[in-house]
Amino acid sequence: MTRPAGDDRAPAPTLVEVARAAGVSRATASRAVNGGDRVSPEALQAVRAAVRELGYRPNRAARALATRRTDSIAVVIPESDSRLFTDPFFATVLHGVTTALASTDLQIVLLIGHKGEQSARMLDYLRDGHTDGAIVVSHHRMDNVAEVLADSPMPSVFIGRPWDPAKTPVTWVDVDNFTGGVLAVEHLVARGARRLGTVAGPQDMGASVDRLAGWRAGAEAAGLATDAVVHADYTVAGATRATEELFAAHPDVDGLFVASDLMASAALRVLETLGRRVPDDVRLVGFDNMELATSLRPALTTLVNPAAEMARHAVEMLLSQFGSSGGTEPDLLATELVVRESS
Repeated sequence: MTRPAGDDRAPAPTLVEVARAAGVSRATASRAVNGGDRVSPEALQAVRAAVRELGYRPNRAARALATRRTDSIAVVIPESDSRLFTDPFFATVLHGVTTALASTDLQIVLLIGHKGEQSARMLDYLRDGHTDGAIVVSHHRMDNVAEVLADSPMPSVFIGRPWDPAKTPVTWVDVDNFTGGVLAVEHLVARGARRLGTVAGPQDMGASVDRLAGWRAGAEAAGLATDAVVHADYTVAGATRATEELFAAHPDVDGLFVASDLMASAALRVLETLGRRVPDDVRLVGFDNMELATSLRPALTTLVNPAAEMARHAVEMLLSQFGSSGGTEPDLLATELVVRESS
C-alpha cells in the first residue's frame, strides 16, 4: 500500500518479522501470539520478547478468525434507554463489570433492547455469537434472553435470578431479595407500624417477585394485613403514580416498603405532598443502599443490594466458564438492613 506523501512513519512490524526475531516459524509465532497453545516455554518466551522489542500488535480481525475469539463480552440490559440512564443500579453494575475486567484484554459490548425490533436485534446478535460471553442485567419474564442463552454454547451469567431457572438452566448471581422483604417488615413492625403497605416492582422480574413474597411472609408472621400492594416499574414516574394510588386506597398505611431506592425517592415526595411526615406518620424502607439513599431527606432506611459485588462475582463466574473450571453454580448473596432517619 502506498503511503501518503510526507508520511515517513515506519511500517508496522509483521508476524513474519516477529518469527524471524524469535528464531521460530511463523506458525509457532502465531500460536504464541494467540494464546500459547502447543508452544514450548522457550519459544513462547522468545516470541514475547520479540513482540515487545518490535512493538508488534496483533490484527484482532485475523486473530478472531484464527481462534474464534472476539475478545469481547456482551453486557445485556433488556431495558429502555431512559431507565438505563436514570437508575443508579445500572451505573453501579457497569462500573463493577469494567473494574473486574480491567486486568484482562476483554472489551465490553453494551446491548440494550426493551421491546419490539430493538429487542429482536439484540437477541439475533447473541444467537450469532458475536461475543465470547454475556452478562445479563435486569431480566424480564418475556424478553427471551434466558431461553436464547440456555440454548447457546456461549458462556453467560445473569445478575438477578432468571424467571424460571428450572426451565432455563442458566448461571446467575443475586441478592437474597426474599429475606430483604422480611427484614423490611420486621423493622417497620419493631418501629411501631401496624398498617403495612408496599410499592412493589413489576411482577415479571424475579427480584420483584421475591421482594414482595418476603414482604407478605413477614406481614403474615406479624399477623398484619397484606392487601395494601401496588406495582410500579422501578421508575420515578411509575412509583409516583403507584404511591398516590396506594394512599388513596389505604390512607391508614403507617409502614411502607418500596422495592427500590429510586422509587422510594418518589414515594417521599408524594408523602410530603399529602402532608404525611416521614417517619412520624409513615415509616419508610427502600431497597438498594446506593448513594441516593444518603442524599434524600430524611435519609433512607434501606436494604443492601450489593450491585458492585454481584458484578464482580458475575465476571469471575464468566471467566471461570471460559477456562472450563466451573463458574456455573448459582450464587446468592446476603443482604442487610441499613437504618437511617426515614424509619
